[in-house]
Amino acid sequence: MPPVGAGLWRSLPAHQVYGANTNVGKTIVSTVLCNAIQNQRKKAAFLKPVSTGALDDADDRHLSRFGAGTLTKCLYQFDEPVSPHLAAKQKMIPRDDDLLASIHQTLSDWARSDIDLALVETAGGVHSPGPNGNSQADLYRPLRLPIVLVADSRLGGISSSISAYESLVLRGYDIQSVLLFRDDYYQNHEYLADYFNKKSIPLVSLSAPPPRPAVENVDTQAKDEEAMYSYYRQVSAESDILRLLEELNTKNQSRIARLEEMADRAQDLIWYPFTQHQGMKSKDITVIDSAHDDYFQTFGSSQSKKSNAELRPTFDGSASWWTQGLGHGNPDLSLSAAYAAGRYGHVMFAGAVHEPALSLADRLLKTIGNPRFTKVFYTDNGSTGMEVAVKMGLRAACDRYGWDASQEKISILGLKGSYHGDTIGVMDCSEPSTFNQKVEWYRGRGHWFDFPLVKMVNGTWKVEVPAELKAELGSEDAQFESLGSVFDLEKRLSSEAAERYKTYIHSTIKDLVERHGMKFGALILEPVILGAGGMLFCDPLFQRCLTDVVRDHPELFSPNASSPKSAPSWSGLPVIFDEVFTGLYRLGRPSSASFLDVHPDIAVNAKLLTGGLIPLCTTVASQEIFDTFSSPEKSDALLHGHSYTAHAVGCTVAVDSLRTMDDMDKNGSWDGFKADWDSKSANSTSSGSSDVWSVWSQSLLQDLSRAEAVESVFGIGTVLSVSLRDAQGGGYTSTAAKGLQQKLAAGGDQFNVHSRVLGNVLYLMSSVTSKPESLQELEKLLRSALI
Repeated sequence: MPPVGAGLWRSLPAHQVYGANTNVGKTIVSTVLCNAIQNQRKKAAFLKPVSTGALDDADDRHLSRFGAGTLTKCLYQFDEPVSPHLAAKQKMIPRDDDLLASIHQTLSDWARSDIDLALVETAGGVHSPGPNGNSQADLYRPLRLPIVLVADSRLGGISSSISAYESLVLRGYDIQSVLLFRDDYYQNHEYLADYFNKKSIPLVSLSAPPPRPAVENVDTQAKDEEAMYSYYRQVSAESDILRLLEELNTKNQSRIARLEEMADRAQDLIWYPFTQHQGMKSKDITVIDSAHDDYFQTFGSSQSKKSNAELRPTFDGSASWWTQGLGHGNPDLSLSAAYAAGRYGHVMFAGAVHEPALSLADRLLKTIGNPRFTKVFYTDNGSTGMEVAVKMGLRAACDRYGWDASQEKISILGLKGSYHGDTIGVMDCSEPSTFNQKVEWYRGRGHWFDFPLVKMVNGTWKVEVPAELKAELGSEDAQFESLGSVFDLEKRLSSEAAERYKTYIHSTIKDLVERHGMKFGALILEPVILGAGGMLFCDPLFQRCLTDVVRDHPELFSPNASSPKSAPSWSGLPVIFDEVFTGLYRLGRPSSASFLDVHPDIAVNAKLLTGGLIPLCTTVASQEIFDTFSSPEKSDALLHGHSYTAHAVGCTVAVDSLRTMDDMDKNGSWDGFKADWDSKSANSTSSGSSDVWSVWSQSLLQDLSRAEAVESVFGIGTVLSVSLRDAQGGGYTSTAAKGLQQKLAAGGDQFNVHSRVLGNVLYLMSSVTSKPESLQELEKLLRSALI
């Protein structure tokens, strides 16, 4: 089902009425507000998404009776006077997505009419469950309507009202007003008025409605009805209510005005990353009002033609620069962050420890499952984490081989197209490219191997050898029955291709050392996929052979070197895996190193580490690497750190993020995707491996790979890459993918897609929590754009 946009209409101030508890008078407050609008010769509308209990007592019936002509509607009515999730058990339960779509459609219809105020009233308290058992605060979050909170005037009401407010704020709602009944005994209204005034949220206290008669009969019902009519006439005319309605309308218009000016103001004030500003216009800037699950809620000119809503759901196709793992606005991670902020704020880490940092180190080592790893070093992002990794690797190599880095140039081994970050040190670990060619301090210290690429072309998986490598490798392109067979390294390591790879790698390194006098201090790889270099899918056999040659032939790097006796000890060169992009389930496994069946000596993880919520990075190393820095001299220590090293908020969030992904891996959350990739493809005689799978369907890859404009595709884990044909040869400066990017940005009637391009490559990523239904809608859009 297509996603639902957040609720914002220029012509219709629409608000959601939440209660701090059950029986706090939400419907009475709604009726007061609707009467006040109607008294101004304007029109009000009241929507009750889910109602339980007898029809005569239904909230929408109350509005119909006392609302002075208010338009009312109820979407789902259940007879039992219990919580919606219990009442729904005996009925056809509406899916949450269907319920949200119905609400959004109703409000959109009202916005096209002459309605001046719409109220959407919840059932019970903030966390009362909806029909499917989800908290209403989470159920209605995709709409993110501004909130009218009805506080509790009863004993204990101060606590429940503040708790309800905090629960809503934690989920990113805007609370625009608070109302409650005056009670001269408890006087909650006085305390709460002061509390919310400090937060610039207006509070309006209302006189309490007349009590219901103790005995109900025809006479008492008539008197009760007349008393309520009188109550509504009086209260709805009060100046505080009229002023509040004006404020709600003003806030709606102010919100739209702020969104309208954001792009212009951003162009004036902000220097964007990876952006050439010359020729850039404000219309090129995406204005994001909020985000939830896989979608941004964006404001701009390309809204759906079928709705006059100001916000449109936009699929976050770059996973917000590869960070999103558990969806935007994840309430569990938000609560974890709030807990850590409340418990610690920030505390320094050098020579100290706190529970989140210790728990994360323990869980991370277990998640990665590398027997070499014993130590976790904390930094704040992937680039600085890689800086630490390089320091570790080079120190270990220089220490073992007796090199003096102050007198000798120490280089690294890697792959062409690698990129490990934008700080000066790791920038030197990449070959010259658009990223660094105009960075004045860049020197480029290393050798970078060209390598065969994995891709699907015309429905067939193949390993394609670059033209300039074919003569040196003595091999041609190879075809495979499935993606799983590409990763069958147990079988492929005994192949002729593996021998050619090893021979080529060995002779190249030998030549660089012996003839050119190069000294290498580390092997650095992005396992499986090289991200920033253009989503390059390296033949896993080549990366495995490169690692094996380095480890099996330490004499290449120092004439007197020999293989260590202890298996966990590093050999040849320290092997560093940059898993900032590919690690922690991005490719469907806890560690991308497992695809190569290699245990590196050092590995770096970030991005998905915190589920995309907050920056944090870890550099994990073996005991032997750690011991290299141990000596009586302070200067021999790893003198690297940050003010926010191992900050408690990030560590707490990361623990919960890893726990969630580990649980999903164990409980079969991705079995549906795996089943698709385990089934026989159209041109295969054998099944693929369920250990190698993607959230993107095999049929999509088959179809796109045959499209006229497409050179090749691949999909693995949450990553989809589409290489467009380019007569100029592609590369980072290519514009071949811009057309596809623009088509996705235009989108369809229901949603569009925010995507990033790397030259002639357009890539898309999902979260690990993406729903199959959402991805199916996105696949439809891709097919319509390319086929």
